[in-house]
Amino acid sequence: MNGQIDMPINFDKALGIHPQALSLRARRTEVLAANLANADTPGYKAQDIDFKTALSRVSPQSTSLKVTHSSHISTNQSVMGERLMYRIPLQPSLDGNTVDSQVEQAKFSENALQYQANLQFVTGKITGLRSAIRGE
Repeated sequence: MNGQIDMPINFDKALGIHPQALSLRARRTEVLAANLANADTPGYKAQDIDFKTALSRVSPQSTSLKVTHSSHISTNQSVMGERLMYRIPLQPSLDGNTVDSQVEQAKFSENALQYQANLQFVTGKITGLRSAIRGE
């Protein structure tokens, strides 16, 4: 032997919850984009997920998630096991649409920034693992 110890790399431990966070954020982006796209659709109900709670319940082995607040009205759709919930409007429109474009744009931007942060973390971890594998 050349004095090196062979240790397997556990990618699940190395990357932690970040791959699941990226998947959940990507899906949330789609939900928020659908809200924005339907801002003028009569009767459209804005939807979202409680990301923090959803992520806290996700593990690499399980994607079982639950409704977290009594005022959330669940639908039959789900994101990684998390049911989409209707957003409670600050001021619903007369046509029944509950999309507040400013709220949705803010949530979309916040989600995009947090997605980027998760992606940078994963990229840094992969770069570090690659350096370790190469012995650098």
